Amino acid sequence: MPANPQAFAFLQSRQSSPAKLYTGEVPARAEVIEILTAALRVPDHGKLEPWRLVVIERPAMARLADLAEAHARTLGVDAEKTDKARGQFDRGHLAVAVISSPKASDKVPLSEQILSAGALCLGVVNATLAKGWAANWLSGWPSHDAAFCAAAFGCTADESVAGIIHIGQAANPTPDRPRPDLAKLVTWAQP
Repeated sequence: MPANPQAFAFLQSRQSSPAKLYTGEVPARAEVIEILTAALRVPDHGKLEPWRLVVIERPAMARLADLAEAHARTLGVDAEKTDKARGQFDRGHLAVAVISSPKASDKVPLSEQILSAGALCLGVVNATLAKGWAANWLSGWPSHDAAFCAAAFGCTADESVAGIIHIGQAANPTPDRPRPDLAKLVTWAQP
C-alpha cells in the first residue's frame, strides 16, 4: 500500500474539542450516514459485528437528559453529578452511542469484541473530524449504569455503552494539549 502523507498528517494532528462548546450546527443525516459508513471499517475478527450504533438527535437528547436526571434522583446521586449527567444531553445536538454487543464465539474472545467497539468509537471520532466536524468521545456515569443504558438505548444484560461521541461545530479552535512522552511508554522487545 502506498504511503498517504495527508492521512498521516491528519492522524498526527487530530484532536477532540469540548462538546460543551459546540455551536449547535450538526451534519445532515446523509453526512452522518457517510461518517458511520467510514467508521464501521474497524477490526472485526470473525465478522461478528459485536457492536451497534444509536444516533441521538436533538429531540432524543431532551428525553435522555430527563432520564439521566430521574435515574440520578432514584439512586440518590448528589446534585453536581446529577447536573453533569443531565448537562451532557441538555447541551448536545447530535451524538452517536456505540453499544458493545458481544456475540457468542469460540474463536473470538470477548476482549477482542469489546476492543472492536472501542475501535468503532475512535472510528466515529476520526471520520467525523475528517469530514470537517468536531467530535468528542464522552461517557459519564449514566453510560456505565445498566438500568440507564437499558432505558436509554435498549441495552440488554450482555451489552454496554462503549462510548458516546458528540458531533457538532466547535465555536473556536481548540488548543492542542500536551501529548504522551513516547520515550516513557514504548519498549522494544528483545530478540
